[in-house]
Amino acid sequence: MNKLLLILALTIISGLSLSVQAQKKNLEVKTESNNSGEKIFMKQADRSLALIEEAAQKISIKGVAIVAFIPGDVSKTWISKMKVVGNLTTESANLLGIAYTKASEMADTHKDSGSGVRKVLSGELGYQGGLIRKVNSGYILAVFSGGSGEQDLEVAKIGLDWLNKFY
Repeated sequence: MNKLLLILALTIISGLSLSVQAQKKNLEVKTESNNSGEKIFMKQADRSLALIEEAAQKISIKGVAIVAFIPGDVSKTWISKMKVVGNLTTESANLLGIAYTKASEMADTHKDSGSGVRKVLSGELGYQGGLIRKVNSGYILAVFSGGSGEQDLEVAKIGLDWLNKFY
C-alpha cells in the first residue's frame, strides 16, 4: 500500500512539474515575442515619425504625431513616441491632447479612432486621425492631430504602413 501511495505521489508531482515547466516556457515565448515587438518599435519609431512629418509638410498641416506599440492582445501597457510637427497647440486646441484621445480610444477598442464601433466615452472625442493594426506581438498605432480628419488619416497611414513592414 505504501509503495502504491509513493508511486501515486511521484506521478502527481511529476505531472505538476511538467505542467509548470510548460506554462513557464509559454510565458517565456510570449515575453520574447513582446520584447521583439518592442525592439522593432524602438528601432523604427523615429523614422515612422519622420515620414509622418514629411507627409504633413507636403500638404501644409501642422500638429502632433504619435506612434505606439501595445504588447499582447490586451491594452495594459504601451510604449510610444511623439513628435511636434510645427505646433503643439493652436489658439483654441491642444493638439497633443487631441492626439492622445484618438490613441486612447484605439487602445480600448483596437479599432481606428472615430470608427463609431461604440459610443464615445468621457475623455474621448471620437475624431478620425488614428490607425491601429494587429501584429504578431501586439498592436501598433499611428496618430496625427492638426489637420482635418481625412488629412490626419492620410499622414498617420504613412507612418503606420512604415512600421507595419517590420512586423
